[in-house]
Amino acid sequence: MTIPLCLLFDSDGTLVDSEILLAEVMAEVLPSFGLPFSAHQYMEEFRGVRFLTIVLELEKRFGGLDDGRRQRLEQEMRALMERRMRAELTPVGGMAEALDALAAHPKAVVSNGPEAKIRCAMESVGFAHHFGERLFSAYSLEVWKPDPGLFLQAAAAMGHPPARCVVIDDAAVGVAAGLAAGMQVIHLNHFPDTEATPEGAIAIYHTRELPAAVARLEASATA
Repeated sequence: MTIPLCLLFDSDGTLVDSEILLAEVMAEVLPSFGLPFSAHQYMEEFRGVRFLTIVLELEKRFGGLDDGRRQRLEQEMRALMERRMRAELTPVGGMAEALDALAAHPKAVVSNGPEAKIRCAMESVGFAHHFGERLFSAYSLEVWKPDPGLFLQAAAAMGHPPARCVVIDDAAVGVAAGLAAGMQVIHLNHFPDTEATPEGAIAIYHTRELPAAVARLEASATA
């Protein structure tokens, strides 16, 4: 019997509706350290990008921080983000139903965020039982999307070859990483008017489309 395709989910913006919270937290904390920033700027320019990469880019524009201030900045941002996630985080619409429909598939979360943030997100929205300890953080593995190595290490740990893995991601960096890893990629495109789905990826526009998209890939893989 063929083992179902392995599903590798991004967290922020894919499983959980955290991106506006993150944008607001960054817009609150970054300016207090002399780095002007807006929530709109995160959504337009930096969605899905590693936090340190954002900080270093802002430092180029507005002046550098020493290591101590940079560390305090991240600590304040992470603490505020956790408080807001615990109080306010919700799943992406329809994702709870999609995960139930995909229960037979092995699955993991693969995120550019720290493991503590991933775990907090899954616990806050009631998704922890779907993923257990199968949480793969760029901070733990020391490789960040769009580098394909994050997905490749996750697939190896899950015991599945890249060709039998499906990346589900809403951000350009994750879609690029999945394609570079030689995996099937489903792009959950929340902004079809402004964001194109790259060639080689499958575009869906709502999570209710996800089970059918995975079923089509499953059928193609076993044909």
